[in-house]
Amino acid sequence: MGVFSALTTAVSGMQAQSYALENISGNIANSRTAGFKRVDTTFSDLVPDSALNRQLSGSVAAYSQATNSIQGDLTATRIDTNAAINGDGFFVVDQRQSGLGTNTQFSNSNLYTRRGDFDFDANGYLVNGAGYYLKGLKIDNVTGQLIGTQPEVLRITKEQFPAKATTSIEYRANIPAVPGTTTASNGGSYFLDATSVTVAAPNDVVQGANITNFLSSTIPGGSVTVYDELGRATSVELRWGKVDDGNPAAVPPTSGTWNLFVAQDTGATGTATAYVKAASPVTFGTTGQLVSPAGGNITLPTMTISGTTITGINVTTGGNGVTQNGDVSGQIDARSIRQDGYTAGTLDRTSVSADGQVIGTFSNGQVVALAQLSVARFNADNALKRLDGGAFEETIESGPPIIGLGTSQLIGGNIEQSNTDIADEFSKMIVTQQAYSANTKVITTAQEMLRDVFSIIR
Repeated sequence: MGVFSALTTAVSGMQAQSYALENISGNIANSRTAGFKRVDTTFSDLVPDSALNRQLSGSVAAYSQATNSIQGDLTATRIDTNAAINGDGFFVVDQRQSGLGTNTQFSNSNLYTRRGDFDFDANGYLVNGAGYYLKGLKIDNVTGQLIGTQPEVLRITKEQFPAKATTSIEYRANIPAVPGTTTASNGGSYFLDATSVTVAAPNDVVQGANITNFLSSTIPGGSVTVYDELGRATSVELRWGKVDDGNPAAVPPTSGTWNLFVAQDTGATGTATAYVKAASPVTFGTTGQLVSPAGGNITLPTMTISGTTITGINVTTGGNGVTQNGDVSGQIDARSIRQDGYTAGTLDRTSVSADGQVIGTFSNGQVVALAQLSVARFNADNALKRLDGGAFEETIESGPPIIGLGTSQLIGGNIEQSNTDIADEFSKMIVTQQAYSANTKVITTAQEMLRDVFSIIR
């Protein structure tokens, strides 16, 4: 006890302040490191066991205090594959063990990081700036369901997105009660010229020789591009011809019946087919609502247009998408004509959605979820073990990971910066320096006291 104890206590104080300064220097050095979590220092007194009236203040020990749960500022990067977690959680990542390219072998261990500056490497892996590979679950492009249950290293390649044949045309339009046909404008009837339609199996057709009369007694209904199984595109042109003004005495009462025709070859001559009639006539009620066909679906005939065969395509109206109301123009007001097919495409760009999905945009206009990022949360974030490159690993104290975003969300095109506050670190540095100097003063004083003791025996 006494002077020698004062020396050892002062030395422990210097060691503790040196430890604190080491943490401060590391925090400042990583003030611009993406996803870095600063390390604070806490101090604990070490009190020797002694009688109640002989207790001492004791020496000191320094310990690290993690700040993993304190979020840093989010900064926009304009890189679509970058992502930041706004809230609690960590990206699940892995390390490369051996191999190169598509033969890369991974350690198959889950590590965790807040560093979200992920970008594609040459092999389609998403790697952050510290070399950690992002993990998640693949999504089936057809069903939209997750593939598997355990996170795996994500690899997204620029393979072709397969073509899809058109099966449905969504048609939304108003058909005028009185069509403004060329024949009607010349003082004739506005009904379809029945003589221009030839009865032939399996569908009634308009031959090339009758195309002039047919066009004069019908009105255009719009056109849409459709696709076959190989993604080959062809344009489908629609025309409508009114057959009658309905029957108010019918059950239910009607106010008009129309036939829908599809162009097969508008340049046809002689007996060659120019237009083909859909099998189902379209009938409207007295208030302009669609009465038949039931459900409002019209099946287009199987036909070959410009060398491309179209088959099995339904025109869907939703029951109320097509109406028959007065229109001074006498023309069809097509509000929407959309179809569900597309040609094959390649991956143009990827982005990260708020719920953690990797979204792929393809050259054929399709936007599809490709993968679901795995985000892990812990009951004790600050008990994770730190590794190089801003990564952490699970410990007994942190508890097992809870996979899922919870109340957090991902922000694509952003990264989380270091949570180090330079001003705060410099303030702590000044306090640490002064405390260190004070401990050296204790040692100097103790040395002088010992010198005085040695001088007694001279």
